[in-house]
Amino acid sequence: MTALPTSARRARPLWADVRFLLGIVLILVSVSGVWLVVAAARQTTPVLVASRTLVPGHEVAAGDLRIVDVALGAASSAYLSAAATATGRVATRTVVAGELVPADALADAAETEVTRVVVRSAADVPASVVGGTTVEVWAAPPAEGTAVAAPRILVADAVVAAVSEETGMIRGGTTAIELVIPRAAAPDVLEAVATGSSMSVLPVAGGSR
Repeated sequence: MTALPTSARRARPLWADVRFLLGIVLILVSVSGVWLVVAAARQTTPVLVASRTLVPGHEVAAGDLRIVDVALGAASSAYLSAAATATGRVATRTVVAGELVPADALADAAETEVTRVVVRSAADVPASVVGGTTVEVWAAPPAEGTAVAAPRILVADAVVAAVSEETGMIRGGTTAIELVIPRAAAPDVLEAVATGSSMSVLPVAGGSR
């Protein structure tokens, strides 16, 4: 049989060429998408991390923070970048050692509404009460004779700044504790101390360090 001339052969339909090109485009888009996801996952941002536990009212020094590179993506704005000015500012909330420093965790000293007091707890203080622990401050006013005055809460959400150094599972009574309290609560606490009230510092159930 005699072969047909080339010009007589059936031309390749146009839709086949379009489908082929479309397939190439889809492959390229897929590869690009995977590359972008991998690139985004590898992109890190230098942010500040607490080298030690920062409690409310603590003035931040250079040694309190360090820089780490982490992949935060869109959440990077929620934390202080390495370029942020932190030294000299004051913590407004507890930031545990090793935690990324939230952008709203530091403020200028003039903006803070906390102060520090030192009290002695008449009740035993568990060894778990350390810097950063949230506690309640109770006071029992002195009573006449053998009467016992009912204790009341002076501060419901104080934060421990420091505890006097003692050993053992339970620290003995009259442990000196430095507390960070709302400035508005300071007059009541100072009055209780001045009038000889029996002070007790108790950890709040589930209180964070």
